[in-house]
Amino acid sequence: MNFFRRVMLAAAALATLALSPRPAAAVDLTMYYPVAVGGPVTKIIDDMVARFQKENPDIKVTAVYAGNYTDTMTKAMTAMKGGQPPQLSVLLSTDVFTLMDENAIVPMDDLVADKAWFKEFYPAFMANGQINGKTWSIPFQRSTIVLYWNKDAFKEAGLDPARPPATWDEMIEMGKKLVKRDASGNVTRWGVSIPTTGYGYWMLQALAIENGQKLMNEAGNEVYLNSPKTVGALEYWVDLSRKHGVMPPGSIDWATLRTDFLEGRTAMMWHTTGNLTAVKDGAKFNFGVAILPAKERRGSPTGGGSFYVFKNASPEQQKAAVKFIQWMTAPERAAEWSIKTGYVAVSPAAYKTPAMEAYAKDFPAATVARDQLEYAVPELSVHENGRIYKFVNDAVQAAVTGSQKPSEALSSAQQQADRVLRAYK
Repeated sequence: MNFFRRVMLAAAALATLALSPRPAAAVDLTMYYPVAVGGPVTKIIDDMVARFQKENPDIKVTAVYAGNYTDTMTKAMTAMKGGQPPQLSVLLSTDVFTLMDENAIVPMDDLVADKAWFKEFYPAFMANGQINGKTWSIPFQRSTIVLYWNKDAFKEAGLDPARPPATWDEMIEMGKKLVKRDASGNVTRWGVSIPTTGYGYWMLQALAIENGQKLMNEAGNEVYLNSPKTVGALEYWVDLSRKHGVMPPGSIDWATLRTDFLEGRTAMMWHTTGNLTAVKDGAKFNFGVAILPAKERRGSPTGGGSFYVFKNASPEQQKAAVKFIQWMTAPERAAEWSIKTGYVAVSPAAYKTPAMEAYAKDFPAATVARDQLEYAVPELSVHENGRIYKFVNDAVQAAVTGSQKPSEALSSAQQQADRVLRAYK
């Protein structure tokens, strides 16, 4: 074949290629995702993302695992200020005021044609994300605090293994019987443990609401940290150790408490339902899960993360992000996520799926956190949330370590919070 003919054929081939329909380029989405509790969460998310992409080859989702919730929020804000924000992220449901103040997110109302979708979720999980008539987030990795108890330890202590404490007083009485000591008098098993690090504000809110006190207003510019009932809640928490001797003294680490429970070093623990599957898989003893005990009332704040869509994403990316969120929160996937992790499935429809009905029949503990939604309140969420959390967490630490009385610690936290929130009045 001579040179001229080769050139002509090559030109014809290029012309044909130019006229052929080309596959559309995939819409790229970066999603920042927190890994705050145990279990194979990253593997589960990777698998779900891969399945979504198989069904939607025109959308590519890259999950970036950014540490705990605080780390993830910091990295998302840093990326946004650096001009390269994610298009969507799972962040604490309570980060909403900060994200709004930073002009980082768009309301879902602007992206969704059928607003009836919002009503498919549990109202308790939507509460944190609905502000000023707009819906700013969609619940996904959601939780409440629950009581885990070691039924074998209860039986050994002469307690009914089928009956957890229903009140604060009962938790003390049962806790005293559950404390176990060796021949030298050293405690080898505590009665109860409530974590004081990491999410101290969350545990304090649970105790406060059980004592009849809410911690913030709906506008997100007031907190009630030094109210008598909030102080009473922290005093009860401190007394579990210092007065009643049923809880370890000093700080109790959020990250290691599950291991302490699984290894029999505490007979009861307060922790997120997001640890449920990890406890189920790791426990070598019979255990139960219960709604938190009451003082004036039952109660737990909701917790965990929700999906947010970032303002700097292109219209195509925002549309793709909503499609991904709708796929991830569909009843079948919400049920799957709950079964594999222990988080609460975010819609009533998820609990009516065959998979969840079968699982709950086999493992009734899977519905406890959902049932507690009847008594749940929105998690502490205000402007400058990160700073307010630090004030509360520091107060909890000061009280449990004995460096300040609960009233002093909470008064200091209130003064600091008032100074910060004054700008939002």
